[in-house]
Amino acid sequence: MIETISKIKEYCNSLTKYSSYKTREVKVGNVPLGGNNPIRIQSMTITNTMDTKATVEQTIRMVESGCDYVRITAPSKFEAQNLENIKKELRTRGYDVPLIADIHFTPNAAEIAARIVEKVRVNPGNYADRKKFEVFEYTDDQYEAELERIKNKFSPLIKVCKEYGTAMRIGTNHGSLSDRIMNRYGDSPLGMVESALEFVRICEDLNYYEIVLSMKASNPQVMVQAYRLLVQKMKEEGMNYPLHLGVTEAGGGEDGRIKSSVGIGTLLEDGLGDTIRVSLTEDPEHEAPVAIMLAERYKLRENHPYIKSIEEPPFNPYEYEKRHSFEVAGIGSTNVARVVADYSKRKIKDHKDLSDIGYFYDSLTDKWNMSDMAPDLLYLGKQSLPFDIPNGLRAICDYSYWLALEEKSISNPFFTAQEFLDSEYKNILKFVSADLNSFTTDFINKIKDDNNLVLILTTENEHGMAEQRRAFFELINNEIPHPVIIKRSYNNLSADQFRLFASTDLGSLLIDGYGDGVWAEVPDNFSSDKANGKYTKKFLKEESKEKIINRTLFGILQAARVRISKTEYIACPSCGRTLFDLQETTEMIRKRTEHLKGVKIAIMGCIVNGPGEMADADYGYVGSGVGKITLYKEKDIVKRNIPSEDAVDALIQLIKEDGKWIETPVSAQ
Repeated sequence: MIETISKIKEYCNSLTKYSSYKTREVKVGNVPLGGNNPIRIQSMTITNTMDTKATVEQTIRMVESGCDYVRITAPSKFEAQNLENIKKELRTRGYDVPLIADIHFTPNAAEIAARIVEKVRVNPGNYADRKKFEVFEYTDDQYEAELERIKNKFSPLIKVCKEYGTAMRIGTNHGSLSDRIMNRYGDSPLGMVESALEFVRICEDLNYYEIVLSMKASNPQVMVQAYRLLVQKMKEEGMNYPLHLGVTEAGGGEDGRIKSSVGIGTLLEDGLGDTIRVSLTEDPEHEAPVAIMLAERYKLRENHPYIKSIEEPPFNPYEYEKRHSFEVAGIGSTNVARVVADYSKRKIKDHKDLSDIGYFYDSLTDKWNMSDMAPDLLYLGKQSLPFDIPNGLRAICDYSYWLALEEKSISNPFFTAQEFLDSEYKNILKFVSADLNSFTTDFINKIKDDNNLVLILTTENEHGMAEQRRAFFELINNEIPHPVIIKRSYNNLSADQFRLFASTDLGSLLIDGYGDGVWAEVPDNFSSDKANGKYTKKFLKEESKEKIINRTLFGILQAARVRISKTEYIACPSCGRTLFDLQETTEMIRKRTEHLKGVKIAIMGCIVNGPGEMADADYGYVGSGVGKITLYKEKDIVKRNIPSEDAVDALIQLIKEDGKWIETPVSAQ
């Protein structure tokens, strides 16, 4: 039974019962999407589209890695025309994968491509519109005149698509909203939605409905809000077009996977999404295995245990608002989200055992140094540290073990829900584990009477994020403002799976403002095995589970924008438009700037992914010609056409001039 949700919050079938949101079926060659079809997987080539052989070879690798569709850039009519040669060669070699032409700025290229490939992608912000960062107030008449101009430029493509049976993705990007949209709706999820729907309405006026929609952003929070709002707006207008999910410019390695999972996974949890593209600054055949791993998690999700429904959820899914909580021992209120390191299954023998989580002991000075990704809480289970705990780190042990300690101040007790109900300890700091089923009247009343506790919210439900979200609703409705640490436990996962699933489960709650900390528990047999074979060798190393978990948790907090602990890179995944080796350059910039905590650097292969797409960054490094780089400070050009061999030094000099440069990392460890 599907619950009733108030209209403003109606962006999915249910907030507590997993249910795939049904969209209309759209035919993309012989691989339809939407409707009752499985979630489709896609990626994009990074070869020069005029290089037929290289593009064909890469497309084949992508298909063999799991892609249902392959997208190819067509920046001009020449590349669009060469799509015919690429398609012919693929068919000759036995590959009938549907091809998608990626179009920016050039209607004539789109109209050529639509006669050849199975789908075209257009961006409303730059297909027939403009972005010059101009401030201009449109009257209603002027706005309507602009829409009529756009209709005249866009209609020929629609007619070609209708004639040739070609599908279309109308893909809005947060950073490339037109000046017209920006000045009416602002740089907002609503602006993203309206930008796409204006084009959809033109399509419908011409009786064309083979449409897929996307709302991409490099900020997962903005991306999630935009997709939710899109669904709600489509419902209002009687539309149900399939959704293409993706976080744009996510970057590469762990960070790219975590960031993509926070955004894509949040939507998948609520049953949204018909096709996925994970955008990584890596070879495109590395993307499909990640997307497949995310999608396959939901194949049997509908059979999860029952979660009590809610008529009026106490949140606005289209705006971020952190749940109000008071502070307990530096946790909650306005403090950044805290991280728990779980050492309950690892015997701590000496100081070195904490180096995996960023605490480094100097025996000569008898002092501890800590990294920017050192956790705040250490769960020890049934053991105590054989040395003094570092300043700033708080130890937690099981309540039964704590009772037997002679010196109880060295650790804080961790209660089960029943132990908490049975105990009489009120005036001590405590951590209480509970799930939604623990929230009885007695439990709620006892929590309200004790302001010295932090809740550890757990779940054993297969649809765990929804159950934990429902628990937060219960806390809000019962006016319980205690700080909450979200805990998830996992079994039988590889390191790859853990990164993706934890990012989904914890990130989904954090980007909606729920949670004052995070905790992940995995079994002893957890390892960094290469679940995706050759595709993950670049970024996986044999490491302790504690190190992997700790780094992942901090990565999730950064992706959700609730705690910044390192430099952030907004890097496009590369394509045939890219004017330099994006992977090599990104890694070069990372090596020289990764110690600049909180600085956001965008690395863009061309002007298409230039000032607009990197709107969220402090600095931009953008290809402006062969061997030429243009540097941006936020949206403003600072230096044009720098020789590429000098560009990284020039970027660093720009950061230094702004006073944001640190000569050496905060921690030398």
